[in-house]
Amino acid sequence: MKVIFQKDVKGKGKKGEVKNVSEGYARNYLLKNNLAIEATSGSLKALEAQKRKTEMLEQEEKEEAIQLKDKLADLTVEMTAKSGDGGRLFGSITSKQIADTLEKAHGYKVDKRKIELDEPIRALGYTTVPVKLHPEVSGSIKVHVSEKK
Repeated sequence: MKVIFQKDVKGKGKKGEVKNVSEGYARNYLLKNNLAIEATSGSLKALEAQKRKTEMLEQEEKEEAIQLKDKLADLTVEMTAKSGDGGRLFGSITSKQIADTLEKAHGYKVDKRKIELDEPIRALGYTTVPVKLHPEVSGSIKVHVSEKK
């Protein structure tokens, strides 16, 4: 019997897959527990429509990420911090602080987890910080840390 999996079933199939399984397994377990539905022509068409819709949404997300990358490449995030001799900061600038300043000053909301700062910024000056906006789109932000008066 052909079924379309509604949820991941370990060892059998993932959500959205169409597979042939034994009739008893399908009727007594998969269909009964709403893990799969029978693969009829109508349900296969609905599955294809759902896949197309998902692909379109993913494409839109990617395009938005590319636009945001282009906007972020042109701007500089200005931050101030107290510093000592030689331009060393008292404390450090973290990805959370960069995300907050980016949202307040420029209006772009970027999750702090997407800002890939290997270690916090501990010196005055310009730093280029990589940002992963989408699994396929990465950009960068210029961060300028100046001394607090």
